[in-house]
Amino acid sequence: MDMSVNPAIPAAVASSNSPIEADALIVGAGPVGLFQIFELGLLEIKAHIVDSLSQPGGQPIELYPDKPIYDIPAIPVCTGKELTEGLLKQCEPFKPTFHLGQEVSSVAKREDGRFDVSTGAGTQFIAKTIFVAGGVGAFTPRKPKVEGISEFEAIGQVAYRVRDPQKYAGKDVVVLGGGDSALDWALNLQPIANSVTLVHRRDDFRAAPASVAKMRALVANQEMMHITGQFTGFEAADGKITEIKITSLDGVTRRLPLDYLLAFFGLSPRLGPIAEWGLDIEKRQVKVDTEKFETNIPGLFAVGDINTYPGKKKLILSGFHEAALAAFGAAKYIFPEKTVKLQYTTTSTKLHEVLGVESPVFD
Repeated sequence: MDMSVNPAIPAAVASSNSPIEADALIVGAGPVGLFQIFELGLLEIKAHIVDSLSQPGGQPIELYPDKPIYDIPAIPVCTGKELTEGLLKQCEPFKPTFHLGQEVSSVAKREDGRFDVSTGAGTQFIAKTIFVAGGVGAFTPRKPKVEGISEFEAIGQVAYRVRDPQKYAGKDVVVLGGGDSALDWALNLQPIANSVTLVHRRDDFRAAPASVAKMRALVANQEMMHITGQFTGFEAADGKITEIKITSLDGVTRRLPLDYLLAFFGLSPRLGPIAEWGLDIEKRQVKVDTEKFETNIPGLFAVGDINTYPGKKKLILSGFHEAALAAFGAAKYIFPEKTVKLQYTTTSTKLHEVLGVESPVFD
């Protein structure tokens, strides 16, 4: 992969380093942020990308890398991992620079129209344009409201995402939740775990009907277990949870031995420092126009789930469309004396040169 990753700079060292001058700074390396690299690259605009996660890909790679996605144009089905790999391959000709594991902490407009940008790790930029592509913002999983349970996150016994399914092979796993993620992982782990128990506070689920039907069939065949109730406590010994307590609607509490506890209660979005940038924000989302997806701050754009406008649909494919128009909107700040025209990758020899491919010869 022809891209570069710059490590976070310790704050004590950052002051001695010169700021990085960038034509475009993308905040967020999820699918839309990665496609923003490509759309900017077609206009010969090089991008730097900052993301709080340790790898590109955003929520699809962090939360459901193996879950199928069906609504990417011309790709009948792909996983979050495959989508990320494809987007990285697509933007490879433009040699993006990634600054991972750090969050943008401050943005200030300069007198010359550019932006001074700093990250919490001490990296500094002077950027002509900024693209906020941070999904729902800095997301954190909603956790069970049981005192002391977070102490077992460090050893991996309590988790809110699945990175390696084989970790649970031959183990007794309890899955909390009633949405798609809970059902998906309960079904995916059932063939490899010693046992899987799904716990949800009621018998109705927010998941796909087909998943619910499959789960009920497995329960009927005694191949997994479903308990209606709430997680209310646990017992531990030798630094590990040995069993959890599930209280049903009638007040009866049962004890459930386990090796691992997986909780899927959804995400709690937070805008974080973005909320302090002076952006026009409505219900934790950034308002933009629909011509170029620019915010109320000239030169600062917002694409993907972080933005809002009349008719907004939170789909990856919508974010791809927004990224294309945002790139053209940003060109006037980067090339103020140049008229940027729409060209097609199928016929433009200039774009073939930019992409590093040979122009086809048609008879």
